[in-house]
Amino acid sequence: MLLFKQLDLFADAIGKVVGGAASFPSFKHGRLPASPTIVSAARDFVLEGRARALLESLGATRVAASVSVEWNGRLRTSAGRADYRRKLITLNPRLRQHGEAEIERTFLHELAHLLAQNRSGRRRIEPHGLEWRQACSDLGIAGEQRCHALPFPHKTRVRPFLYRCPQCGRDFPRVRRVRRGIACLACCRRFNRGRYDKRFQLRLVQLVPQV
Repeated sequence: MLLFKQLDLFADAIGKVVGGAASFPSFKHGRLPASPTIVSAARDFVLEGRARALLESLGATRVAASVSVEWNGRLRTSAGRADYRRKLITLNPRLRQHGEAEIERTFLHELAHLLAQNRSGRRRIEPHGLEWRQACSDLGIAGEQRCHALPFPHKTRVRPFLYRCPQCGRDFPRVRRVRRGIACLACCRRFNRGRYDKRFQLRLVQLVPQV
């Protein structure tokens, strides 16, 4: 009984902070939670409806049936993300500070990722390749850039381990030491149909000094 009473008191306290003792609020497009640090993610049912309608209009009925959209304060430098496995679009609440146009652009940008992968089936595609650009065009944002230029705070991560592909010479800085064999994807695609090839395994060339 003591445990249940503690849980009840905890839920009651959280409910009062976010605006309701009995239930958590639902958030719609245009409204943010008063304390995003307490409620880290909130679904946007208005944008979900738009996503569903747009996908259905373009023949992507399967992904349309399960697509969801949320605002998540855990995003820091990214304006948005698309997770095709979960059929989920995640938007950064800081977009609210830059107007409806930026929200719309980012929403369609991420929706294009879902549409492009749906059209490609199980075939792996480049995140911002031809398929994505075609999806952007179909969604009305032809010429969309792969990265945003919004002034979000950027945290620089020190990457002290520098690896290099023995075939093409491309460098791969890493935060942590690579513990297993990893090969250059570009060379594997070019010379071995995308399958792992030990000839292109990355090699540690130096430890970058930390400043």
